Amino acid sequence: MLQTRQPEWDGPPIVLVGLMGVGKSTVGRRLGQRLKLPFVDADHEIEAAAGMTIAEIFERYGEDYFRDGERRVIARLIDGTPKVIATGGGAFMNAETRALILGTATAVWLDANPAVLAERVKRRDTRPLLRGKNPHEVLSELARVRNPVYALAPIHIASHKAPHENTVAAILRAIGR
Repeated sequence: MLQTRQPEWDGPPIVLVGLMGVGKSTVGRRLGQRLKLPFVDADHEIEAAAGMTIAEIFERYGEDYFRDGERRVIARLIDGTPKVIATGGGAFMNAETRALILGTATAVWLDANPAVLAERVKRRDTRPLLRGKNPHEVLSELARVRNPVYALAPIHIASHKAPHENTVAAILRAIGR
């Protein structure tokens, strides 16, 4: 007889929010493994639904079009079943998406210093908001604008220059696991 592992979290979906480069996807994947829950990356789901990369969506249709698709995908993902969801950096800025996350999920804000984020994101040139720009300047400005909104998430976890496992452990402590 096949035995299934019982998840270690039977609450609402855990949704990770925060700036690009903070580790939402990497931390989310590991958190899902630790809690024996499915992990879903909203950006990957958006790309699959659109049949193109996020950079291509931005280039062809613009940010407003992308954000509308992002809102619809996240609404589909937050279906009440326990899972870990990593969102894109701007997803929580949409009032409708934010209300859905805050009302039906456990929102976790992963926060890091813009200098740490700039170091992390410079490895890949796939981020439309950074193309041809100084990553530290862009991320500092995004942090100034977005951090007060991210702060609405009930759980705030600082992500430092340390192994992602430290961030996972901090989230587990914050949710009582």
